[in-house]
Amino acid sequence: MSTEPEPTAEETADAVGPGPGAPGTADGPGAPAPDASQATDAETGGGGGAGADEAGESGAGLTGVDVADAAGVGEAAADGTDADASDTDASDADASGGDGAAGQASEAEAELAAQRVERERIERRKAERQGPIAAGGKLSGTAADLLAAVRAVESGEKPAAPVFGGPEPTRRPAPEPARQSRPAASAEPAAAPAGPSPEAVRAVREVLAEGGAPETLAPQTAALLGEGAQDALRADPWQLLRVAGVRPEQADGFARALLGAECGPDDERRGRAVTVWLLEQAALAGHTALELPRLTETLARRGVPDPDAAVQSTLAEGEALAFQDALDEPGTRPEPTSAGPGDADGEGTDEEGADGEERPVRVLVGLERYALAEESLADGLARLVNSAPKQDGSAADWERAAAAAQGSAAELIRAAAGHGLVLHTGGEASLAEPAALLRTAHALGLRSWAAAHGPLGRDRFAAFLDAPGEPSEPIEPSEPIEPIEPIEPIEPSGPDSVEPGRTGPAAVTLAGLLSGAEGPGRDADGALDLDLLVVLDAPQLDVESAALLAESLPDGARLVLAGDPAVLWSAGPGRVFADLLAARVCPQIASRRPDPGPLGELVSGIGVGELGQVEAPGKEVVIVPVRDPGEAVHRTVQLVADSVPRAIGVPAEQTQVITPGHGGAAGTRALNTALKERLNPGPGRFGGFDPGDRVAYSPAPGRTLPGLVTKADAEGLHLACAGGTVVVPRDRVERSVRHGWALTAHQTVGGRWPAVVVVLPGDAAQALSRPWVYTAFGRAARHLSVVHGVEQALPRAVAEVPAKPRTTRLPVLLAPQVPTDA
Repeated sequence: MSTEPEPTAEETADAVGPGPGAPGTADGPGAPAPDASQATDAETGGGGGAGADEAGESGAGLTGVDVADAAGVGEAAADGTDADASDTDASDADASGGDGAAGQASEAEAELAAQRVERERIERRKAERQGPIAAGGKLSGTAADLLAAVRAVESGEKPAAPVFGGPEPTRRPAPEPARQSRPAASAEPAAAPAGPSPEAVRAVREVLAEGGAPETLAPQTAALLGEGAQDALRADPWQLLRVAGVRPEQADGFARALLGAECGPDDERRGRAVTVWLLEQAALAGHTALELPRLTETLARRGVPDPDAAVQSTLAEGEALAFQDALDEPGTRPEPTSAGPGDADGEGTDEEGADGEERPVRVLVGLERYALAEESLADGLARLVNSAPKQDGSAADWERAAAAAQGSAAELIRAAAGHGLVLHTGGEASLAEPAALLRTAHALGLRSWAAAHGPLGRDRFAAFLDAPGEPSEPIEPSEPIEPIEPIEPIEPSGPDSVEPGRTGPAAVTLAGLLSGAEGPGRDADGALDLDLLVVLDAPQLDVESAALLAESLPDGARLVLAGDPAVLWSAGPGRVFADLLAARVCPQIASRRPDPGPLGELVSGIGVGELGQVEAPGKEVVIVPVRDPGEAVHRTVQLVADSVPRAIGVPAEQTQVITPGHGGAAGTRALNTALKERLNPGPGRFGGFDPGDRVAYSPAPGRTLPGLVTKADAEGLHLACAGGTVVVPRDRVERSVRHGWALTAHQTVGGRWPAVVVVLPGDAAQALSRPWVYTAFGRAARHLSVVHGVEQALPRAVAEVPAKPRTTRLPVLLAPQVPTDA
């Protein structure tokens, strides 16, 4: 199965194989390759095999469940549902279903603009970290030279000429001695920047045509490079590599066409451009930085003759930053961030001195935006950990509430009573515990809110908040935790309002909270107007959104990050929740509340690497064996349209199909084509959509909102989405809206449906991992059907393929800021 990404995770660090030896040998630019930011599930890795396996047995460890025909859930339905399997294009949206093209997402402009204003404020306040680590004395060669240059830059001295051949990087202002009050957030969001003028686009189009590049890239290129984009391209044709979807070999062809004989493999402009491109690809795969040895090795494989010089030139131009992170010191050892061979082979680290004075370090290179975000996040988290929370309610009141809750809910309440930052882990049933905490805090007078990753998670948790009975009582999955169908528009809560009639704590989406579209709004200092915030689906926090959140919390506030650490990580760079769990800088409460029933037993086993037998007397889990992707599509349509509604009682509109990728014979596109033909046939007059189509709308990369098409007119495509109405302009429909009967696992994180059909055709074997299987299987509340054609690849993935590592700096950044007894 084609899984769409350009390089992902490990492939990014390895630079997805060898590149051209020189620009002069590259093919012409042609059409751009698929944008790596528009990949499938970031954690699933590369694509599967080229063909379907001939399936034999399909139990694959699930021997205790029913097989479809025996259970009566796979009986014949109407024919004509096989999808056209020829669509294997790999150019679609990422794990969130979003597209990264410049200028998109007009519906999200208010949200993005508000976040941009807040991020700019953070960057203005962010200073260079002080006091370089006294390490590196025993390095030699390029690593020693680079460390010397880094220290020279940090101290404000002019770097040595052999290391940096260009001008000194621009310095950020020194940190202010005291924490400043935050400016009040404007009632009106900042206006989105105007797009490039038609004249600018026309000029860029002429340059692209001259170099043989697609003229359709002109609007994006003009927007990225700004005024004088056409002159910038002529002066440095490799600037085209900044455009989403363009690969190095295509930029090489463009440069060769413009520069002719001046285009050579040792051109430092090419070295800088490829270095930045690799760092951007690393960010798309989840890394916030790359270790220097891995980066230079990858540059060499991409045809850069002098990788060290390319890195140094990139640093000198201020297009990337270098860091030296201590890995050890007497008495402590920060949890190492996940990384590749750079740690194992010892490159870029000090040798340990006999007297114990030397500290091993690793040298990393990353893009400034993620470096600043990770440092800002570390500062914000340290502030929460080291400060006393606001004392609303006496200690005796908190203790009485904890005693009434009992179990791990009581532990969570006690931890939140005395700490500014608390981590809470657990599955679906454990959501009752943060709900109990929020009700307790509200009763004690705290302004309490919950923020979920998406609207499905928000609505599901709202049902926990509203559930009657003692907080310690579990809620069965068949109760109202099922996602609410977004058909009837509901006005979202504004900054100063909550749901009409609500007197207790409320749930919002994290994006809505940060933008001001939902939740309590901000106080006079610009901080969120709350005392306690519980963030659900915490593994989905990337470093930028987490930094914005931490900086937005007022002094004395309590933050509880809650989530299931076994699910897929964030679509953006970083692994914030996992890093915090590893760093152990704050209380961690592990829920002892298991998810009930056969589905809970199955998913819990997967979480520890076991695909065990489960008894499913109520047909909670069903296996549907298939031989090839075409049969997988056919059986999936049967299940959704006929078998599951008839045998399980769950209608098609409440059944979600999940598959590893967008492309391929049984990817989301093929499945959605077949499901539309069966469930809502129509001519697709508006970009392939008709009223009644289920869709997945992506207002911004990393976010997917399920919805329903209501109508289409001159304004655009009208969707009933996330409890409200959304109008997607005609020119943005293709980039931001997909059919939504079938989604990838990353698109479904935070959601839960009464019935789920997971499709695993034979060519999906290479895409499977334990987090992927855990996430996909865990989306089912009452029934799970597995369309199974991967044979033993499924139990092998669960047992042997953990989450792909990500290189991050957060644990090292937290270590010196948080007391060891925190």
